[in-house]
Amino acid sequence: MNQTEKIQPKKDVIIVGTGIAGSLIAKLLTDHVFDTGTKKMIHRSEMNDSKTYKELSILMYEAGLEAGLELDSASSMVNYNDYIRKFYMEEAKVPNSPYPDLKQAPSPNVLDMQPIVQPFPDKKGYLVQLGPMPFASDAIRVGGGTTLHWLGTTPRMLPNDFRLKEKYGRGMDWPIDYDILKPYYEMAEFEIGVSGNVAAQEYPIKESMEEYYGKDYVFPMDEIPQSYMDNQIIKGLSGTSVQLNFENIPLMMVPSPQGRNSTPNIAYGKAKLIKANSSESGYKLSLNNIENEEYKALGAVWNPYQGERCEGNASCVPICPVQAKYNALKTLKKALYKVNKNKNLQRNPHIQVQAQSVVYKLSVNQHDHDKISKVHLRRYISKEKTDFIEEVIDTNDSIVILAANAFENPKILLNSKYTVIQDGQKVEKTVANNSDQVGRNLMDHMVMLTWGLFPDPVYSYRGPGSTTNISSFRDGNFRSDFSAWISPLDNWGWSWPTFSPGSDLSEFLGQGLFGEKLKEALAYRLSRQVLFHFEIEQLPNPNNRVTINDQYLDVLGIPRPVINYELTDYEMRAMEQAKLASDQMFKRLGIDDFTKYNATDNNTFIYNNVRYSYNGAGHIVGTHRMGHDASDSVTNSYCKAWDHPNLYIVGAGNMTTLGTSNPTLTLSAFTIRSVESILKDLENILK
Repeated sequence: MNQTEKIQPKKDVIIVGTGIAGSLIAKLLTDHVFDTGTKKMIHRSEMNDSKTYKELSILMYEAGLEAGLELDSASSMVNYNDYIRKFYMEEAKVPNSPYPDLKQAPSPNVLDMQPIVQPFPDKKGYLVQLGPMPFASDAIRVGGGTTLHWLGTTPRMLPNDFRLKEKYGRGMDWPIDYDILKPYYEMAEFEIGVSGNVAAQEYPIKESMEEYYGKDYVFPMDEIPQSYMDNQIIKGLSGTSVQLNFENIPLMMVPSPQGRNSTPNIAYGKAKLIKANSSESGYKLSLNNIENEEYKALGAVWNPYQGERCEGNASCVPICPVQAKYNALKTLKKALYKVNKNKNLQRNPHIQVQAQSVVYKLSVNQHDHDKISKVHLRRYISKEKTDFIEEVIDTNDSIVILAANAFENPKILLNSKYTVIQDGQKVEKTVANNSDQVGRNLMDHMVMLTWGLFPDPVYSYRGPGSTTNISSFRDGNFRSDFSAWISPLDNWGWSWPTFSPGSDLSEFLGQGLFGEKLKEALAYRLSRQVLFHFEIEQLPNPNNRVTINDQYLDVLGIPRPVINYELTDYEMRAMEQAKLASDQMFKRLGIDDFTKYNATDNNTFIYNNVRYSYNGAGHIVGTHRMGHDASDSVTNSYCKAWDHPNLYIVGAGNMTTLGTSNPTLTLSAFTIRSVESILKDLENILK
């Protein structure tokens, strides 16, 4: 370690993390400047030569390697191709397999998960798992964050997901509702570039699709075609229902909205921009047409003409070879490069991104404990070495935005201690944690898989990982008794539960098959494999949490996340009900059920004398939730910390409840909304 502290020059905004939350904020802030005459923030499109403007100075920190943030065309292509080559070489094609495994910025990996033998923690990977059950999801610390290996499915949350306590007596209600978030969903769908068919959406809600999406609303791009397998399943289940909890539930099989490129939707019209409009109360973002520019798909970071259309590579998790699937680097590049007067892209000199920089704590001002005064980080020199330089940046006149994942944000906060005098006594406190909610309410979708052989060939691996979901169980009165769930149909055969096709080959070789008989056996099985996937909502539970402990440090001397985690009867009963639904659908389709849950599975339990096993969905949420007031939440509805006026904490950790949708679109929507509050704060600083 270099003991010399390097004091960075002051910035207007410091953003920790270059995933989708951090990149969205960076992009939207750099799209605006401060008009020194009117003392207001305005969009770049409103600038003219006769006025004076102040550009916002922004510094972003990324824990991953420098190479992952080199977004000029040549460097970006070289680095991404390195990811692809690594993916090809890895034996286990898990979500993190293409990306650097950094000892200085380690990531949780599903290959590290193992059963927990009490009272001993599982310390094999980055997470220290105290249990009693293993947390089963991963994330990745690279430029662009976990959007590099997300599936890309982008359904919105349902209205009742925001009012779970009011409707069903469970969890906690959000401080915002669906109607408030609706325009920001539209902005997020524009920024991500969502493909889908609004007219084909169908959900178990009282609102019509016109009320839910808005009159004449369409997605930016046309629907990705549903796979042949999907159509065979739809054909067999159409018009039928499932009996659960003394209720008939009709089956709705819906083409999934997706963050991947298809054909731009003619009805969507022009290209758009997200623009802040000032008012007496602050700022309001709106989605505006660019009249002289048609909407088009955004291709790869290194080449806009590559990846303009999904090519059906079926490797969306862990990597899209052509970047037809959205990732946050596309948004980050829009922050780093702006169109100049000559209509050329020019590097924006007012934003700096510093990689290999692990932020590990914040400090408060000694004279004003409400204000975050410093950001502390350790910048490592290379992938091979563990030497680092200690750096500190003064943030007394800055907005600090934590935009890391739902493990890292609470880890930084919990490591940020300060002392106050109360009633003549010294009292130690934790940044942003007067509510004692930092790190609590860790949630994920428990994924229960069922698999079998279809009567006829359905040919998996055609198209993206999933193009259809069964939406019937996303909402209903049963949520008073057990979790809701969504059921994507996966186009990956049995690869997830059994490591097919390698396991099939091993099995048939063990049976002595060889030559034509081996080929016939493989062709028969692999062409008929189907996988049903049940993503089960988890309730906020204060005992499911991220903590830190000085016994468990990484190579930079920074605490690792310590995880306490378990399922409740509410979630376990939902898995029981989901298996009953699967059994009924398999029977109707004539599927030969091969599902088997074993005592040796990493994540397994017994419920009502029946064994179930679960996986993680990678939907890590809830560890710094937003709320109505400071007593039971960490931030307000704009992701602003209750305890510190210059601190924002953004990302999936803000989610109050989980619902049944993949969280990326929702976290993007409320992150975009947070920019309204950030702009108001910046106006007050810059005046």
